[in-house]
Amino acid sequence: MEALKKKILEEGSVIGTEIVKVDTFLNHQIDVKFLEKIGEEFRKRFADTEVDKILTVEAGGIAIACTTAECFGYPPVVFAKKAAPSTMNEGFYEAEARSFTKGTISRFKVDRKFIKPGERVMILDDFLASGEASVALSEIIEQGGAEVAGIGAVIEKGYQGGSERLRKKGYRVESLAVIRKIENGKVIFD
Repeated sequence: MEALKKKILEEGSVIGTEIVKVDTFLNHQIDVKFLEKIGEEFRKRFADTEVDKILTVEAGGIAIACTTAECFGYPPVVFAKKAAPSTMNEGFYEAEARSFTKGTISRFKVDRKFIKPGERVMILDDFLASGEASVALSEIIEQGGAEVAGIGAVIEKGYQGGSERLRKKGYRVESLAVIRKIENGKVIFD
């Protein structure tokens, strides 16, 4: 998505050789109008895909999932929680994921009532790096007897191998901007 690449170059910043900061439009401050374009692009790329629900992780993927849901006819958006609240008392599906950016391990949890057998669930997130979050979300979907309809990422760090890992597991992956490398403080796209 050329408009996304342009926005990353103009508004994003680079920290070291591994981190691209896009907090001006994607994950701290949200450019809602631009997120609508992101949702439209996911709809175009997954035009042949039936989606019953969209699954993401709190908090970075929620806005992306909501604007994308509109383009898919408003399927429910479910987000995995990183800590089980006291209100989650009917049981939940759970899977572990390591955060590259934060250097932590999270246990994603989704209440069992939100993932049903036979549903086609699309996974969406802001970033795809090593694929940890998407693998954990796919495990949750499968625990519920549902099917992964596809995996979408706004920005992929291609050099960290996440999409390759997910494709080897048989999942369809669509990333709107793929970063090949970060070199001398500059983002270089595929």
